[in-house]
Amino acid sequence: MTTWLITGCSTGLGRHLAETALARGHHVVVTARDVSKVADIAARYPDTSLAIALDVTDDTQVSAAVDAATVRFGTVDVLVNNAGYGYRSAVEEGEDGPVRRLFDTHVFGTVRTIKAVLPGMRGRRSGTIVNISSIGARLSPAGSGYYAAVKAAIEALTLSLRREVAPLGIRALTVEPGAFRTDFAGRSLTQSASPIAEYAATAGARRIENDTAHGNQPGDPVKAAQGVVDAVESEDPPFLLLLGNDAVDGFTGALDALRADAESWESVSRSTDFDS
Repeated sequence: MTTWLITGCSTGLGRHLAETALARGHHVVVTARDVSKVADIAARYPDTSLAIALDVTDDTQVSAAVDAATVRFGTVDVLVNNAGYGYRSAVEEGEDGPVRRLFDTHVFGTVRTIKAVLPGMRGRRSGTIVNISSIGARLSPAGSGYYAAVKAAIEALTLSLRREVAPLGIRALTVEPGAFRTDFAGRSLTQSASPIAEYAATAGARRIENDTAHGNQPGDPVKAAQGVVDAVESEDPPFLLLLGNDAVDGFTGALDALRADAESWESVSRSTDFDS
């Protein structure tokens, strides 16, 4: 039995992750900005769960959540950084305040929680850190540049973290889901307030008012949660766990396109060293 701390459990993948881990007998610290939204989970698992209010942009709340988890269950063995939301905007349309909040939640929120749990994990020489990314980090669709940027930052951060903590007995992995039937494309999706007409055919096509994907996504979040818990429970988890057929297809397609582009300019790339 291990203790999990999962951020962003009010809906979607975070909620299913908490329920799956609890059903498998783990202790789970179930968090949400509004703790009342996870009270039902705690009520169903009174002995093995702890519901805590947690805004990952608040240093004090992050520290308090880790302290409370340690007092109740002794350790935090698994951290899952799931809290976040979508933001759609052409790069030119993006407003400074919302973009900064996006980075503070996804990137710096992830850093805050990692820093809060690592001292304990280092002391025990064990632990697992799971950072939820998105296939958007690989595809970077028009209109999702800022969201793709925060997820790409999380992936690069996780790769470096993995190399730093592996000798200490700590594991780090990234989860890259495709489109799942959650609130992500509904309540959890925000966008720039002032669209620019010239981007109507590109970024504009992905604006909320033009989006028909919500409720029709192919991914089952229950199965996604089971896949993540399976990976954490395995002896040798992957660095990158893709979830969904669309994620696998998008990932391989993006790699093929990048390789083809690199190869087409390889002669120029290789011509820039000093002559020997």
